[in-house]
Amino acid sequence: MTTTPHGPDPTMEAIGRAVVEGRTGSIPSARRKLLNLWSEIGVTGDPLHRCSLAHYLADLYEDPAQALAWDVRALDAADAVTEQRAHEHHTDLHIAGFYPSLHLNLADDYRRLGSFEAATEHIHAAEEHAHHLPRDAYGASLRIALDEVAEAVSRRDTTKRPSAPGPTT
Repeated sequence: MTTTPHGPDPTMEAIGRAVVEGRTGSIPSARRKLLNLWSEIGVTGDPLHRCSLAHYLADLYEDPAQALAWDVRALDAADAVTEQRAHEHHTDLHIAGFYPSLHLNLADDYRRLGSFEAATEHIHAAEEHAHHLPRDAYGASLRIALDEVAEAVSRRDTTKRPSAPGPTT
C-alpha cells in the first residue's frame, strides 16, 4: 500500500503523533494537542483531517457523553470526505471503510449512556457497512467489537468494554 502518494500531510502527521502519545499513556497532553489542532483546522476545514482527529480524540475521553460529541463530529466529517480526498492521503483508502468503525463507536457511546435504541440503530449501520472492512486483523477486531457491543446492548449493559479504546479508569 502506498501511504503518502502526494507527499507528507503535516496535519495528519501531527494527529498521528498525538494519537501515539495518547496510546502510550499521555492522555491529557495528547488531548490538548488534538484540541489545539482542532482549533487550527476549524469546523469547516479539511473533512479528512476533521474526521481523523475527532475519531481519535473521542477515544481520549472516559466520559461517554464527551466521546459521543467527538464521534458525532467524526461521522459528520466523514460524510464530507470525497473519495478523491481519501485517495490523496492513501491510494488504497476508501471512505466507505471508515463507516463501520464510526458507527461502532457511536453505538458504544449510546450504549454506555443507556440509549439502547440509538445504540441499536448504529449497530445496524455498522453491520450494513461491515462488508467494506478489510479481511485482516484490523477488520477482525472491528467485527469482534461489533459483536461485543451488540451483546452488551442486548443485556442492557452500560459498563465500558475491556477491549474498548481509550483511557482506563
